[in-house]
Amino acid sequence: MRTRLIFVRHGESLHQLEGIVGGPRGCRGLTALGHEQAHDLANRLTGDVAADGPVAVYSSVLRRAVETAQPIGAALGVRPVADCGLCTWHTPPYADGLPTARFRTEHAVAGGGVFRPFEEGNESWAELVVRVSRAIMEIAHRHRGATVVLVGHSETVEGAFHALAAQPIFRAFDLDVPPASITEWTTDHDPGGWPPARWTLRRFADTGGWPRA
Repeated sequence: MRTRLIFVRHGESLHQLEGIVGGPRGCRGLTALGHEQAHDLANRLTGDVAADGPVAVYSSVLRRAVETAQPIGAALGVRPVADCGLCTWHTPPYADGLPTARFRTEHAVAGGGVFRPFEEGNESWAELVVRVSRAIMEIAHRHRGATVVLVGHSETVEGAFHALAAQPIFRAFDLDVPPASITEWTTDHDPGGWPPARWTLRRFADTGGWPRA
């Protein structure tokens, strides 16, 4: 009874190019290239997932992830479910739409790090990891024995390393997760069992030939 979790980082987004904090208001969705990437992802996943039994699609609630998930869901014949647990940083309302550089400098918190926010009112890294990991495990438990596509952000993909590979909250390495990339984990164990299931990383940051920048 294999469970597949296929993580997709959203396509190229306007907030990336503009260098602003892309919260619920600041995110204006995908660029033209990002929409093209989303449709390419849908085509890639159709052949990979369609004949693999039950499938579900989830996305974060942010527009860039929702717009990436829509063609994927349409291609797989399912309606994507928005889950805020899969979101990137839950930045404070005042920062939404601010230039990212300004947010990180003018609102920096002294001593910010793993358990203390980097910026005023922001989540700490530990809080983000717990939130994303809990969402991943709830979805895995809900769809055990099935394939799930989870469309989110680089932090969503990073969260999988904590939720599924038992990495410490403060990892000794960084991850480069390009837009429109696929990362896949599988397990033949019960995702909700104890001791925790052992997961296998099948592929990481697979762009299918798209530029990484």
